[in-house]
Order: sequence, then structure tokens, then C-alpha cells
Amino acid sequence: MLDIIIQLVSGAIGGNVAASLKKDLSLGTVGNSIAGILGGAIGGQLLGMLGLGGGGEGGMDIGSILGDVAGGGIGGGILLAIVGAIKQSMAKKG
Repeated sequence: MLDIIIQLVSGAIGGNVAASLKKDLSLGTVGNSIAGILGGAIGGQLLGMLGLGGGGEGGMDIGSILGDVAGGGIGGGILLAIVGAIKQSMAKKG
């Protein structure tokens, strides 16, 4: 359970960091956090399935924790970028 919490928090942070680096993709603080949380959960679980993170293994060693942080943060940033790009594209068409 702790690994999922780490992934969600890391995802929220990753989403907000990505938005601060690429302001045109920002969804606002709440939107960035939500996209980051979802992306963090997905990214953390995908890395876990590949054996690169904690991913539900229940391990609490430093490698698992760092894997959860990395997977969550990267996943959050990537999902925010995707959602932000879609939003930006739809705004140009409308």
C-alpha cells in the first residue's frame, strides 16, 4: 500500500513540475495534480511490471522506494504532457 501512496504523491509532484517547465501545457494546479496522480499510478505500476520499480512487490528497500518515486514522477509528467497537448490542440481547433 505504501508503494502506491509514494507513486501517487510522486506523480502529483511530477505533474506540477512538468507544468512549471512547460507552462503552455499547464492545466492549473488541481488539473496538474490530478493528471500527475493518475500518471503516477500508471507509470509506477508499469515500471513495477517490468521489474524496474516497487510496483506492488511490497518491498521497502531503497531501490523499491526510488523506483516508485521515479515511476510516479515520470508517469505523472508524461500524462500531464499528453493531456496538456490534447487540450492545447482542441483549443486551437475551437
